[in-house]
Parts: sequence; structure tokens; C-alpha cells
Amino acid sequence: MINKLMLAVAALIATMSLALAQVDVNKADAAALDSVKGVGPAMSKQILDERAKGEFKDWADFQKRVKGVGDKRAAKLSSAGLVVAGKSANNAPMAKPAAPVKAKAAEGKAAPANM
Repeated sequence: MINKLMLAVAALIATMSLALAQVDVNKADAAALDSVKGVGPAMSKQILDERAKGEFKDWADFQKRVKGVGDKRAAKLSSAGLVVAGKSANNAPMAKPAAPVKAKAAEGKAAPANM
């Protein structure tokens, strides 16, 4: 029972870490771009097509070249983990997501039988 609980907690933490992962528009493939909330296949294709012409310099360049991305949408995409040249929409460097916390082993202690 304890092992299942620890496994569930570890899985939850890992999932949260993935949700907070940063995706740089200048480095990501279509699958990584699609993983960002608010970016779908059509926007991913548009981003990749524009990036083929040259990397995005900053958020202003990204907004100018990717149709439908204004200030509000850029802020939402940024808060969902999208970065341009390593920076968030307000041009502040994004902090690296925290490493997932590893669940401690049961240290040889057996769980009580009546749980």
C-alpha cells in the first residue's frame, strides 16, 4: 500500500515537471511544440515554417512572424512554458524547472498488514 502511494506521488511529481518543461521555439520539434498548452498542429507548422527562414530573435520577432500571436496570447504561451531564445514573453530569462523529487525507498520497513 505504501509502495503504491509512493509510486503515485512520484508519478504526479514527474507529470507536474513535464507540464512545467520549457520549450524553446528555436529548438523544438513539432511534437514538443504541440505539447505546449495553446499550441496545436497548425501553429506548430507555422512556427516551423517561419523558423526555417531564420531563428526567432525575440518575442517581438515571434509575434510579428507567427499569425495570431498578440501580447495576450504570447503571455499565455509563455506561462505554459514556451520560450523564445531562452526568454519568457516579458524578456526575463526563464528559470529552469525544478528537478523531480525522488521518492525515498521504504528503507526496509514493512507496511503494517492492516492498512
